[in-house]
Amino acid sequence: MKSGAFQKVSQSALFVSEPSPHMFGNPPNAVNDSSWTNKNWLKSRFHFSFAEYHNPKRARFGAMRVMNDDLVQPQRGFGQHSHRDAEIVTYVIEGELTHQDSMGTKETLGPGSVQFMTAGSGVSHSEHNLNASKPLRFIQMWFDPRRRGLKPNYGSLCGSKVDMADKWAHLVSDVEQSSMQTPIKLNQDIQLYVADIKANKSLDFCLKDGRMAYILCMEGKAAIKGSHGEETLDRHEAAHVVAANNMTISGPAHCMMIEMADAK
Repeated sequence: MKSGAFQKVSQSALFVSEPSPHMFGNPPNAVNDSSWTNKNWLKSRFHFSFAEYHNPKRARFGAMRVMNDDLVQPQRGFGQHSHRDAEIVTYVIEGELTHQDSMGTKETLGPGSVQFMTAGSGVSHSEHNLNASKPLRFIQMWFDPRRRGLKPNYGSLCGSKVDMADKWAHLVSDVEQSSMQTPIKLNQDIQLYVADIKANKSLDFCLKDGRMAYILCMEGKAAIKGSHGEETLDRHEAAHVVAANNMTISGPAHCMMIEMADAK
């Protein structure tokens, strides 16, 4: 793509997966349960090739090889499974996510919380919505690590500590960039921001030459102006921007921005 190029990823471009509950150790789907917002225990929107979805044109974006937008119904989840050689970041949009892993970690995180896991040489974990009446929605991303075989690690930040009202909250940065003061550090050149932009408010973001960004509208409707013109993202939709672009993003919208080195 040429400098300043902007490409919208519409909902119709996302692959929707609704796997059998037995695949992840869940009981059968509930019937006539008013607390369920979807008939299947999981509705996952894949932004890139993952599991049963294979699309060479949407295999990855720079160092990011997975972005899944997951909706999990009450008292369901992902049983214990293993990972290795991935930097995994999870952001909770609504509900409560309970995480447990082979490093001895167990915690429950609410809206606005972010967690990370360096899978490195190998780690196993589970992720559940233990709430009896509320669904859970979260974004999970996998990034390539800078090196393989790293020591497994876990960390998190509670949503109550994230100030993102009409501002960019810088949550994640590169562990090798000491000048960046963020609560979470990854073993990759990644900068992750979130913002809750109210109606009639806007935020600027300057994407510098040699960088690229993936913008996700998690809730609301985001109007984005820049050198590409103007584009609107609805809930679940995204856009990728390559090289220099001075953007203004207007709400009401709950957005995420993942910025990284251009993958030339």
